[in-house]
Order: sequence, then C-alpha cells, then structure tokens
Amino acid sequence: MRAVLIREFGGPEKLQLVDLPDPRPAAGEVLVAVAAAGVNRVDVLVRSGAYHRVSQPPMILGVEGSGTVVAVGEGVTHLVAGQQVVAMGATNAPGFYAELAVVPATQAVAVPHGVDLASAAALPTAWLSAWYCLRRLADVRAGENVVVHAAASGVGSAAVQIAVDAGATVIATAGSPEKAEWVRQLGAHHALDTSALESPELRVAVRRLTDGHGADVVLDSVGGQTFADSLSMLAYGGRVIAMANVALAPSTIDTRDFYPKNARILGFQVTSLMEHGYDPRPDLVGLLDALAADRFTVPIDATYPLDDAADAHRHLEQRANRGKVLLRVGGVE
Repeated sequence: MRAVLIREFGGPEKLQLVDLPDPRPAAGEVLVAVAAAGVNRVDVLVRSGAYHRVSQPPMILGVEGSGTVVAVGEGVTHLVAGQQVVAMGATNAPGFYAELAVVPATQAVAVPHGVDLASAAALPTAWLSAWYCLRRLADVRAGENVVVHAAASGVGSAAVQIAVDAGATVIATAGSPEKAEWVRQLGAHHALDTSALESPELRVAVRRLTDGHGADVVLDSVGGQTFADSLSMLAYGGRVIAMANVALAPSTIDTRDFYPKNARILGFQVTSLMEHGYDPRPDLVGLLDALAADRFTVPIDATYPLDDAADAHRHLEQRANRGKVLLRVGGVE
C-alpha cells in the first residue's frame, strides 16, 4: 500500500510517500480501505515533535478517516466487509494517511445512507470533540451565551453549529474579517475579528454583547493568552473548556478571574478520554444521524491528494482554512 510516513520530526517536507506491506487486522480490529483522511492540528504537532504525548518515528500520521471495510479480525461482529465506515485511530499508532488502515473495531461505526465519506471523515476529531465538550462537559442549554474561539477552524465551525442547535447565543472569534464574516454566515449570532482586537478589547466586547452578563460557556482551543481571556470573560457559574493549546504558549492566569464566580475549568482530550474508557461510537452515531437529517453541515475547506500531504500541512499551518482539510485517498472528490 502507499502511505505517508515520517521518519523524523520536522517540517512538512518530512512527510514521505512510501510503499509499505499491506496490514492485516488482528482480533478485534478491522482493515479499512481509506477513502478520505482528516488533516488536523494534532497531525501538525505530531509531525513537528511538539505534541506532548507523541511516540517516536517512524509513524504514519492521521487520527481519523473514512472508507470501506476490507476485512475484519476475529471477534468482530458489528461490522462486515463491504460496509462504509468512519473510524478514529491514535496519535501513537499507524494512521489514516494511507491506502489501508487497521483500527480497533470499537472505534469504527457504519456510515448511514445520505452521508458522504468526505463529511464522515471530518467527524471523529473536530466534530466529536466539539460535541462532547459542549453537550456533555458543559451541558450547554438554550438561552446561554457561548463563546467559540478560532471559530473558522474544524473544531470551531462544528462548535458554532452545535451550540446554535442547542439554542445558545453564539459569539465567535476568528482571526480575520473574512473569517469572522464566514462564521457569521455559518450561524454565529456575533463574530469578532481578533486581528483587530487586543485582549482587553475582546473581553469588553463579550461583556457588551451579553449585556454585561458574560459568557456562560467558552470553548478554548487556542490556549496561551486566549485562555486567560476566556477566564476573565466568564459569567457567574460559567464553564471554560480547555481542549488544546495551538498557541504553544503558557497561560498566565489570575485566579480572581474565576474562583469568585464559582466557575468551572474543564479539560478535554479525546484520545486520553478513550484510554480511560470512553466509547466514541454512540456520539459518532448521533452526529452521523444529525448529518443525515441535515441538522448540520460539514464545511470542507480543501481536499488534497495523498501525494500532497505536505501541502495540506502547510495550508493548515498558515491558518488559511475555513473548516476541515482532508486528504483524498480513494473514491472521494
């Protein structure tokens, strides 16, 4: 099979297209002919060696993908050869930047009629994370004010729709006027261009847009100074969810920004959650059903062939994307 491999950490040029032996599923696993693979910020961090949980190369990147089951291992009963599936892997195991991928059957679900494989491939990282953070951890309720940082990203564009679907008022932040307008068209009630706002101005803007109440929920996938801003803009009893630190910078916070508010700081990482017993399949099924019912739309910003994985990484690192970036491996336009 063809696969994109890294033999050492570094820039996008370290992504090498190679030929490898076809893998075989062991007990409890399925072998998937990959149609599309999601390109995520975690892939960039793993490739560069900046991810805090990464193992050592050589490795195939890609933590999510969709395709067709080719074979199943012993003990697998809920999936059969020929089924279209979406699945998620792990950051320290062979992944989906390949024509074939072996994944645990407990991390794969059938794709229903009416959902295309490109949209399905975008779900396990960004959409599942946004769904779990907003609906399970924060328990967003109708009428609440929800701030979504980096709202033009894969996670952010999912979170905007999920929060609106829950009946919340969404304040989105984005890094350019064009991105701010795009997330407004996606459904955000308000969109703030962070390229034109300093930290104090951002906090003031959120207070103004909520009539002085503040944010009931903040989804923070940026980290660094933004996390300190997230805490300061919380309302009494608010919840801030820290799910990433793409800023790769420490956060200096003032505890007075949250303890007098009886606020909650919630951490989230899907891979460690799964390692501690979380079964993603029910939530993935729920998201697939919502897509099939046209409740949500998965914005696909760009699709690259497997050979151009390095260009896909460059595109993501330039923060040029609005929505998801995918690799086209087979059978997906």
